[in-house]
Amino acid sequence: MADAVYEKIKKCYEAIRRKTDFQPEIALVLGSGLGDFADNIEVKGVIDYKDIDGFPVSTAPGHAGQFIYGTLGGKNIICMKGRIHYYEGYPITDVVLPARLMKLMGAKILFLTNASGGINPDFKAGDFMLMTGHISSFVPNPLIGPNIPELGVRFPDMSFVYDPELNAVVRSKAEEAGIDLKEGVYIQTTGPSYESPAEIRMFKNMGADAVGMSTVVEAIAAHHAGMRVVAVSCIANLAAGISEHKLTEEEVLEAGEKAAPRFKELVINSIKGFNL
Repeated sequence: MADAVYEKIKKCYEAIRRKTDFQPEIALVLGSGLGDFADNIEVKGVIDYKDIDGFPVSTAPGHAGQFIYGTLGGKNIICMKGRIHYYEGYPITDVVLPARLMKLMGAKILFLTNASGGINPDFKAGDFMLMTGHISSFVPNPLIGPNIPELGVRFPDMSFVYDPELNAVVRSKAEEAGIDLKEGVYIQTTGPSYESPAEIRMFKNMGADAVGMSTVVEAIAAHHAGMRVVAVSCIANLAAGISEHKLTEEEVLEAGEKAAPRFKELVINSIKGFNL
């Protein structure tokens, strides 16, 4: 299995290298509301997922399915415009394939963004939360199966998945911009159904501040492969049982678009402040 997984990653890498020799320093996964982030970088090229042999294609609404690469603040950056979700029916190894691929391309930092549901009663729609921890117990671990030694060790430590130095930069840039940056623990579920009020009560008791359907497995795979990880979540709505109305996909997309200008500002300034 490990050989098949790694061979698939290498096949995608070779397909990328036939199109470009670009060497990214920072990889950025664009969540809901950040779809037009590439407008802020000096674009060198675009590669559609469908043009990469064996690469999983994003089917989620609002996720274009492209790699966009170029420079921002003098740093080489590759943006993943549309991530792969487990609920789309892909194996978990495909969900984290893009993160591993960007590592092979040269990226040292993985900046993850997403839209989530707020569990913490102090949160409101439109807030940003710096992820300082995660709970991954409700999705398959992407490292299950034979280890891929070319990527990392069999039993990677998860004490500091979210890089303290990168977190400090995001905090600083949020303060400079007058953004009330929340911090907390993010829990990933499989989706695609939203969580029930009973599940949200359980997650709250477990110590989760926000919930979503992505990000944690990518962080685990990237950390295993030696990347420095930082993650910011946009609280798109209040979770079931906390919100007074039913949850909808339209609500999430609308909240993401509304928060996008400040979200982009935070992400851009943070990237410019990262030390490679």
